[in-house]
Amino acid sequence: MATSRTASAVWNGDLLSGSGVVSANSSLAFNELAVSWKARTEEAESNTSPEELLAAAHASCFSMALSAGLSRNGTPPSKLEVEATVTFSQVESGWKVTSSALRVVGSVEGLDLEGFKNAAEAAKDGCPISGAIKDNVELSVEASLNT
Repeated sequence: MATSRTASAVWNGDLLSGSGVVSANSSLAFNELAVSWKARTEEAESNTSPEELLAAAHASCFSMALSAGLSRNGTPPSKLEVEATVTFSQVESGWKVTSSALRVVGSVEGLDLEGFKNAAEAAKDGCPISGAIKDNVELSVEASLNT
């Protein structure tokens, strides 16, 4: 079964001084979030960016993949706190998303740190958002357990 989700963007003006908005058309979870070039390359100042939206997508996808993997192994998590940091860099050919670094802190009964790190690596490699960007973006994960 395939599913599709739709988002939209409206941009006004040139790249450097213009601005726009993005909306989640399928879920209506957000409407007309402000975006700008300055938010991508300098300070966010209450604007979002494609990279921040990618980070949110990667963090949520990874948390679901890790939860599923841990549950399949008989150690379902009680909580996973995930942060994704997506880096947008100027390279020789222009601007590029260069990395997505995941950091997860988990509360998982009956699993040691090594097992959690292994599960986190598998989730990083198996999450569909990782699959969409791997081989083009450096992916990493740092995992720790609450004690």
